[in-house]
Amino acid sequence: MTELVEHGQLFIGGEFTDPLGTEVIEVISPHTEEVIGRVPHASEGDVDRAVAAARRAFDEGPWPRMGLDERIAVITRIKDAFAVRHEEFARLISAQNGTPYSASVMVQALAAMMVWDSAITVARDFPYEERRDGVLGPLLVRREPVGVVAAVVPWNVPQFTAAAKLAPALLAGCTAVLKVSPETPLDAYLLAELAEEAGLPPGVLSILPADREVSEYLVGHPDVDKVSFTGSVAAGRRVMEVASRNLTRVTLELGGKSAAVILPDADLEAAVAGIVPFAWMINGQACVAQTRILAPNSRYDEMAEAFAAAAGALRVGDPLDPTTELGPLVARRQQQRSLDYIRLGQEEGAKILTGGNRPAARERGWYVEPTLFGSVDNSMRIAREEIFGPVICLIPYEDEDEAVRIADDSPYGLSGSVWTADTERGIDVARRVRTGTYSVNTFSLDMLGPFGGYKNSGLGREFGPEGYGEFFEHKMIHLPAGYREA
Repeated sequence: MTELVEHGQLFIGGEFTDPLGTEVIEVISPHTEEVIGRVPHASEGDVDRAVAAARRAFDEGPWPRMGLDERIAVITRIKDAFAVRHEEFARLISAQNGTPYSASVMVQALAAMMVWDSAITVARDFPYEERRDGVLGPLLVRREPVGVVAAVVPWNVPQFTAAAKLAPALLAGCTAVLKVSPETPLDAYLLAELAEEAGLPPGVLSILPADREVSEYLVGHPDVDKVSFTGSVAAGRRVMEVASRNLTRVTLELGGKSAAVILPDADLEAAVAGIVPFAWMINGQACVAQTRILAPNSRYDEMAEAFAAAAGALRVGDPLDPTTELGPLVARRQQQRSLDYIRLGQEEGAKILTGGNRPAARERGWYVEPTLFGSVDNSMRIAREEIFGPVICLIPYEDEDEAVRIADDSPYGLSGSVWTADTERGIDVARRVRTGTYSVNTFSLDMLGPFGGYKNSGLGREFGPEGYGEFFEHKMIHLPAGYREA
């Protein structure tokens, strides 16, 4: 993307309108360090307008009162239009956050479209009402939309996380205000266009680019009924604190420090091929990334050599070049954070097996070489703290019990994988590790199952009926004894 993308309005209540303030967000290319876009910075007054529109639309408008099939028809139009323009989404996101375009088509675009599609599938089969035999008589249990949803999404997978919140919220009959990151606001305007064209009723959806201060104002708004947030643990704690003042319901999808456990009998070639793309995915800027690789002492040197060779061979460059496998980090602060952790890892006694610097050929851009540390103890900060950059730890273990203990010895519990020639043994390991999502001899995130974390990795779930259920209240209606439906 070479031309400057500029938008002068905000999408509030289903239409593009002038902002109340004059502050502007400049979008900086992580590859060239040049301005590639400008959009209005939403103000607290704009939040008030968006929430008021959502409140009216929920309390008085047609959206929550439509039949499910009518809402599905509108959401299907959004999903179908997204599929048509998925390459445009992929390219725009890559230009903003540095995701290699070769991966962005799937990870940033098609995966988001799949979230919209999967939510439709779940909505069709969801039990909105059910009869139960209570202790004191028959019951009718209803699930009713929770109300106005504040959806706050990060810059690393902006459309994927937006879909994870908007698709179930809107299908449930809720109205929503989507707050997007100032690093990646441009793709949000494409989404607004799709929503407008799909025929969402007035007030149902607003999209606001803004910083953390405005996010906090939105989260603490008294007319918001539910907050769905994806981001860091520190920010998640703050969201929970602010939302608690109004007893606002929250779903938090936070950080991770996930472990890929390679058992001694594993096919090393298959393990390397399966782990490397998901250790350094989105340039290491993914909460589910396999950032700790656990290797048995009996094969540690062999595995260290294989992973170092694979990481060192990753092609670093312009994210819009289709041959690039690792792009720049989203911002200078993220680049410096990774370099600081690399220095810290060396001070802690870990050994750099490959990488460890800025690429010599990259004079501009926020690049860091794909870096693999060996001789890592799980007590080191590089093994315990989420770096959110292309810095991976290779940790030795003696036996399976120690591998499970190390995998669990983390403040996080979001994702993980195990690699073995014995699938049943792998499933047993998966059952033992306390983490929300786990894969055996693969890495996957299925939108028809529940996604979320244990411990500091979050509260609640996204995807599947479990995630859909987060956008409902439960009502119990007591029926007279002997009542039978007509």
